[in-house]
Amino acid sequence: MKKEDQGRREFIKTTVLGSAAILASTSLTKGLNVLDGGSNFVLPPLPYAFEALEPYIDKRTMQIHHDKHHAGYVRKLNNAVDENDLSGQSLDQLLGNISKYPDSVRNNGGGHYNHSLYWKVMTPAGGGEPSGPLAEAINGAFGEFSKFQELLGTAASKRFGSGWAWLYVNKNGKLEVGSTPNQDNPLMNDAEIKGTPILGIDVWEHAYYLKYQNKRSDYVKNWWRTINWNEVSKRLAAVK
Repeated sequence: MKKEDQGRREFIKTTVLGSAAILASTSLTKGLNVLDGGSNFVLPPLPYAFEALEPYIDKRTMQIHHDKHHAGYVRKLNNAVDENDLSGQSLDQLLGNISKYPDSVRNNGGGHYNHSLYWKVMTPAGGGEPSGPLAEAINGAFGEFSKFQELLGTAASKRFGSGWAWLYVNKNGKLEVGSTPNQDNPLMNDAEIKGTPILGIDVWEHAYYLKYQNKRSDYVKNWWRTINWNEVSKRLAAVK
C-alpha cells in the first residue's frame, strides 16, 4: 500500500472515531440514545442548566449525577433488556413485573425511572407550598402541609444506606409517604410500598455528598426549595 493511501485511511479512521466520541458525549446532555445494544431507552436532558438549582444543589453534583450516574443506568438497562430478550416493553411494564427479572433490570430500570422523575420535580423557581387539588389532597391525607413535610423529610433522612423517599398515590387513590432502598420504587410489584410516585427525593450519597458531605438532613431541608409543585400537580392529575 502506498504511503499516501495508508495516510488517507488513517485520517478517515481518526475522523470517524472522533465523530463517534463527540456524538456519545453529546448524547449525555441532549437526550439521545445511550446504547450498547439494540434497545431504545434514552437519557432525558435536564429541563434546566446544571447550575440552575444552586445554591441548594451545586453544578458539579448535577453534572456527575446526570451525565455519569443516570447515563450509566440507561446504558446498563439497555444491555440488560437485550440480554434477557425483553425489548418492546415499556419501563412501566418492566417495573410492574420486576420480580420476574434479574437484578440488572431491577437496579437499572429503577435507576432510570427514579432519576427521570427526580429531574422533573425540581425547578429553579421551586419551593413554597402547593395549591389547588394537590394542596387539598395533601391536607386530606396528612392534616396539613407541615405534617406532610415532616413525614417525607423523616422518610428521606432516616432511610438507612442508599434509597429514595416518595410521595405516592396508593391503590385506593390516597396520598402516602414512604421510602424504598437502592433504586426500588412504588411501581415495582414486590416493593416495600406500592402505588404511583408523584414526588421523589434521591438520598444516595452521589446526590448530595460533594456539597453536603455526610449531612443528608441539610440536603433534604434545602431540597424543599427546589420542588416543582406544578409538575407534582400534573402527576397527581394523571394518576387520578
